[in-house]
Order: sequence, then structure tokens, then C-alpha cells
Amino acid sequence: MSTSAQHQVSCGGGEISETMQAVTEHKGCGTIGGSGRASCGSQAGIGNLPNEVWEKVKNHPCYSEEAHHHYARMHVAVAPACNIQCNYCNRKYDCANESRPGIVSEKLTPEQAAKKVLAVASAIPQMSVVGVAGPGDPLANPDKTFKTFELVNKLVPDIKLCLSTNGLALADHVDTIARLKVDHVTITINMIDPEIGAKIYPWIFYRHKRYTGIEAASILSNRQLQGVEMLTARGILCKVNSVMIPGINDQHLVEVNKAVKSRGAFLHNVMPLISSPEHGTVFGLRGQRGPTAQEVTALQDSCESKMNMMRHCRQCRADAVGLLGEDRGSEFTMEKIMAMDIKYDEQARKEYQAKVEKARTTKLAAKQEELAGLASASSEIKVLVAVATKGSGLINQHFGHAKEFQIYELSTSGAKFVGHRPIHPYCQGSHGEDSKLEIAIGAIKDCHAVFVSKIGGCPKAELIKAGIEPVDQYACEFIDGSAIAWFKLYLDKVNEGKIKHVERVDPARHNALISAA
Repeated sequence: MSTSAQHQVSCGGGEISETMQAVTEHKGCGTIGGSGRASCGSQAGIGNLPNEVWEKVKNHPCYSEEAHHHYARMHVAVAPACNIQCNYCNRKYDCANESRPGIVSEKLTPEQAAKKVLAVASAIPQMSVVGVAGPGDPLANPDKTFKTFELVNKLVPDIKLCLSTNGLALADHVDTIARLKVDHVTITINMIDPEIGAKIYPWIFYRHKRYTGIEAASILSNRQLQGVEMLTARGILCKVNSVMIPGINDQHLVEVNKAVKSRGAFLHNVMPLISSPEHGTVFGLRGQRGPTAQEVTALQDSCESKMNMMRHCRQCRADAVGLLGEDRGSEFTMEKIMAMDIKYDEQARKEYQAKVEKARTTKLAAKQEELAGLASASSEIKVLVAVATKGSGLINQHFGHAKEFQIYELSTSGAKFVGHRPIHPYCQGSHGEDSKLEIAIGAIKDCHAVFVSKIGGCPKAELIKAGIEPVDQYACEFIDGSAIAWFKLYLDKVNEGKIKHVERVDPARHNALISAA
């Protein structure tokens, strides 16, 4: 099946558009029990993972890069209190204008949270996961958190449960977590060196006492690593989040990566520090900069030789609803939910998700056919390409409307998702702004091409001038198959002498790859 024949769909939607999803080639998402390498987002993942683990991750948008294209998640904000203070955190309530961890528009009781889950699960059949991630720490609010899980288990039994914690109180609650069938836990671990930790955490509150400085960081680190080990021993999948803070822990996170892998962590997610003065955080007010997208990718590359990395995180709000990268929370405020006629139909959800799974199988077959065309190719060439997409694994967004680009690395092994680059939309109404066009082009300066559904003449000319090929002939087709097809043509042109391959690797990432080799 050629790319042009791949289940062509309109960019506007329809059932196929909603259910057909990309299956991007990548190494996977973690290790089992700290030994070996396992995949969980590609066809290889089914074979490399034990079946019971595959069943846990195959439709979890945070634990599987491939699943995030089409399965949704929601967070319920039932945990306002926190037992540590982070210099990068400032929890805000009744806030709809920011999208970052710790932000919520309304706090919920466990009963309200369960009703909200029921409403969202009824309206969004691809919603597969409910998590408690704040706005404080779920395990600093154990009664509210566990009551919420009990109610959700009773009302919506087909939903996966997960929680995100700083890990300080985790060891005290692992048995309850296991009893409630919470089989995905994320721990934020930013250091294993207390001297570094003291620069990130002003204080912790542990065993009815406040600790500060190196002592606080030492207690926190020991408790976090103990928690990873206890989760692994009980077969609970553990994802580790780490905030990359330039000049403080950026170099150290490679050591964190080794430490959590050896203790059985399933997946490591390195996230950029969000640091703006208007957020009111200590780091923001001090002028601590966040890393560039290229710096984050370089660190991920350095860690990936030890352990596979999550690269599709969107650093969600504590009340996020919908697919990663979108927020439908405003559709499900408690005021609106109280007026809804909620009709939960578990069978209808199963039928919808069965269509998704069938579509994934069809899409994978199409991709494998494209990959077969690369089987005879012999080339060391690797290139990055950017993709403008509104979701569903399709090239379905106008260049000027993109708020981010998804980045893929292409080689004779296929298409590997390596991250996303946030930008400001170039088009404002019917006009574009030169400065924003420059920013958009600058964000993808290390890419050889950008795939879009449409693009205007001016940005097309500027991209070509910058050495980036604008590609719009694959509009509304699947990302990975289209990217592979384009790469085959690219290699043919190089081999025939029609074009000369020029490296466009970002220096920071290039150095990371060399050091990891």
C-alpha cells in the first residue's frame, strides 16, 4: 500500500479521522525490573513486553508514545495540600490562563471527582486513564486521594488509575495503592545528590517535622528511591519525572537516570523547567532560565543509552481533560456537569475503543509496507523533520496555525518520534507576523523538512531560503508512513546525485550523541 493509498481521510474529521492513529517507530518506553530494554509504543513492544505489562501500557497516553495520539486522560484535583516546597512550583487556584503542573480552575471533593470522571468517560469514549496529580501531592492528602479511587473503581471500572507524587510519603502507602489497583505511579525525582537537592527544595514536612537544606534533600531522595523499589516489587509500573534546571541539575540527571533504572523504573521523563516571572515561582522571580528544546533533547539522548525516555510529555495542568496537548476542562466544570444528563455506557466505550484498535492494526500494516521499501537501502543518513498536526497521527494542520511541531528522526530504521517544539502560531487572523515566522523557522532549524496540510507562499519561500523543505503533498495522510515515503525519495535523490545531503544536526544534540556513544 503506497502512502497515497493509505486510508485517505479529510482533515476535517469523520470516524476514520477520529480513530485512525499513528504508530511511530521508537525504541519504546522503559525497562522491566531494572534489567533489559523493553518497548511499549511500537509493534516490537507487543513481543518484547510481558503480556500483563503490555495490557497496562498499550492504551495509556503517558506511558506509551504511540497511545497518546488517540487515548485521552483526565486529572482530578482532589489533593490541595503538599508536603514539600519546590522552587519551580507555585500552585494557583481558579486559574484558566496557564497550562502547567499545579494549576487548577476548581478543587473537587472525592464525590465531585467521581461524578466528573463519570461525565467525561461518557462523553469521551477514548478516555482511558484517571489520575490524581495535585494541585498538591496526592499522598499528602491520602484520605481524599484513596476515597476518589474507590469511588471511580465502583462507578467506572474500565478506567485505569494512576497518581503522581513527589515520593516523600510513597513508602507509607504502597500497600493501599496496590489494593486499589493503581498500577501506574509517577514520581518526580530531580536529584540523588542532597547538595543539588538543597538548591531545588527549600523544605520538606516529614513525620510531623519541617526539615530544610541538605538534610531535607537527603530524606526526600532516600524516600523516593525506596518508593521506586517498593513499586517495582509489587509489579506497579513506575514512571520518573525529572525537571531539567540548567546550571543546577542538568548534568546530574544522567546519574538520576542510572539510579532509577537500576531500581526498576519503567520510564524516565525529562521535562524542561517552566520559569517565567509571572508564574511567581522562586526560580522565575530569580531569573533562572529554562532549557531550550534542543538542550532537553540532548539530555534525553544522553540518557537514552541507559534507559528509554518519554518524549511526548505536555506538562499537564492538575485538572487536565482530553488528549495530551489539548485541554477540554472548560467543557466539564462542575456547574456544567450538574446540568448534564449523564448516561454511562461501558459497552459503547468498548465498541469505540475496539474501532481504535482495529484502526491501529490497519495503520501498522500500512507502515510496515512503507518500511519494506527501505529494507534494501543502505545509508547512514539520518534527518529530522517537523510535522504540523492537530492529532490523530495525521498531517492535518496549516503551517501558520501550528502551536507546536512534532519532531521525527528518519533513518533506514524508520521514523522515530523524538519530541515536540512549542511555538506561537504564525498566522493571526488573515495575516502573519515576520517575527513569529522567524521564531517558527528558528524552532526547526535543525530539520530538513516540515510536513503541513497547507502553507502560504511567503512562509514557503522563507523556509526554502532557510534550507528547510516545505512538504504539503501528504496533507491529511498518516505521519509515519508519509515521513518514511518522503525519506525514501530523499535518499533516492541523494544516491542519484540530484541533491547533496547536508547535516543540519543541532550542535548540543550532536555532542550528546557523541558522548553517549
